[in-house]
Order: sequence, then C-alpha cells, then structure tokens
Amino acid sequence: MEGERNVEVEDEKMRSFFEKLYATREEPGRVKWDITVAVSRNGRLLSTGSDKVDEPYKVEEAETLEVRPPPTEKLLVLGGNGFVGSHVCREALAHGLTVSSLNRSGRSSLHDSWANSVVWHQGNLLSTDSLKHALNGVTSVISCVGSFGSNSYMYKINGTANINAIRAAAEQGVKRFVYISAADFGLVKYLLRGYYEGKKAAEMELMTKFPYGGVILRPGFIYGTRRVGSMKLPLGVIGVPLEMVLKHAKPLLRIPLVGPLLTSPVNVTSVAKVAVRAAIDPVFPPGIADTYDILQYSLQK
Repeated sequence: MEGERNVEVEDEKMRSFFEKLYATREEPGRVKWDITVAVSRNGRLLSTGSDKVDEPYKVEEAETLEVRPPPTEKLLVLGGNGFVGSHVCREALAHGLTVSSLNRSGRSSLHDSWANSVVWHQGNLLSTDSLKHALNGVTSVISCVGSFGSNSYMYKINGTANINAIRAAAEQGVKRFVYISAADFGLVKYLLRGYYEGKKAAEMELMTKFPYGGVILRPGFIYGTRRVGSMKLPLGVIGVPLEMVLKHAKPLLRIPLVGPLLTSPVNVTSVAKVAVRAAIDPVFPPGIADTYDILQYSLQK
C-alpha cells in the first residue's frame, strides 16, 4: 500500500510539472509549441492532457506556409508594344518580374491578357523628361527601339533616342542594360547608313556607361508571328527554313561582301528569352552577342 501511495505521489508531481511546462507555451515572446508527453507506468502510457491520444513522446510544430516573396527585379522595356518588345514583355512576365514599358503611343493595342500585367508609360525617348518617371525603381532595362526612314530620322531613333535612354538609366543607378541592335549585313549598311550609324553610336555609349552590365544583342533577320492590327503575319514561313539552313554557316561570314548576307535568321522568342536572361542574370557576360551566340544561349535552361 505504501509503495502504491508513493507511486501516486510521484505521478502527481510529474503530472503537475508537465502541466506547468505546457502552460508556458502561451507566454509572450515564446515560440508556440504543441506538446504531448507520455509517461510510462507499469507498461501503460499516460498523457498530460485528457483529450490527447496516448502515444510516445513527440514535439510538433505548427505548419509553416511558404509565401512567395514579391518580385525584386523591376524591368523597363523600351518599345514594349512592338514586335520584339511585346515578346520581351511576355517572357519577362513569365519569369515573375515586375514589368513596365515606355512607348510613344502608351499602352499596347494588343488585346492579349498579358498586356494587363504591364505598367504602360507614354513618352518620347528624344525627351529626357519622359524617362525620369518610367525609370523610378527600375533595376534593368531592355531597349527594343529602332526604326526605318530617312538617314537623319534613322540616326535619331536608333542612335540619339537610345543614347538618351542609356545615359538616363546610368544616372538612375540601373544595374543592367540590354540593347537589341542588329547584325552587320555588309553592303546593306551602306544603303541604310543612318540606321547602322545610329545603332553603332548607341552601342559605343552603352559600353561606356555600362562596361560591366551592358549587353548588345545583334540578331539577324528576326522572324515569328507578327500582329498588325487584327491580322497575324506568319514571318516564320520564311525564317524557319532559312534558320535551319544557315545556323551552321558562321564560317561563311568571312567571305567578303557576300558572307554577312548569309547570317542566320533567329526566332523572336529566342531573342526575347536571351534578352531577359541578360537583363537579370548577373553572370551573363557583358559585351556583344551575335546571332549564333543568341541561338546558343536560347538553348540553355
């Protein structure tokens, strides 16, 4: 009898100890634990709570829900409502980036759902005031700005407009700047002198202002489905066969005059994929990436 009484006293002390321990879980500053303790008595499992199922000692933490942090990269696409720019915007959104775009016409006329996820700014790159608001909080820029016309007009759009953007981005502390330029097609550059001279000037400015974070993409003919109003132009009908034939023709580029004309076309989705990667990947090498580099980078995951 005396032995059983002693056991009951010990059980009562142990039960009291664990009840006090359990009560501390609600105190301020303590981590909230769900504790179940089992004590063996003559082979029987006793729990500290009357509503607990008798089971071996265990400590359980409340389940933690994984909350995805908000995007930290904010990308500005210059010319995001154009053929190449719209694909760049879609690719960037697919990466979970915060995407904005500056264009002369403002919001894209496309009715695709992705356009609703882009912040659209209306402005002119020839006016530096247009850039200040659009660059607020931006970490990287991709310029898809380019146009054809008279030599003076082409130099202004391909050169001066992009130079303004590069300088403004550098002043705002933007980390990386990707400029979608164009491949050198040899004799063609003499026919489109303002176009190529403007792009060359923009490239030189980019390498000066962004020596470690500037990337120049020089694709050849860019093909893909292009929308003009409600119509879709399947440029891939020409581009796909040419790319299949010319993507291994890089050695032929050394042939004087004719060689550059054999530059392989490249799909617009490949250009967009590489442009976004170059804008957000700090280890992407700065400098020039030609058509064949773009084709190789686009195959990498």
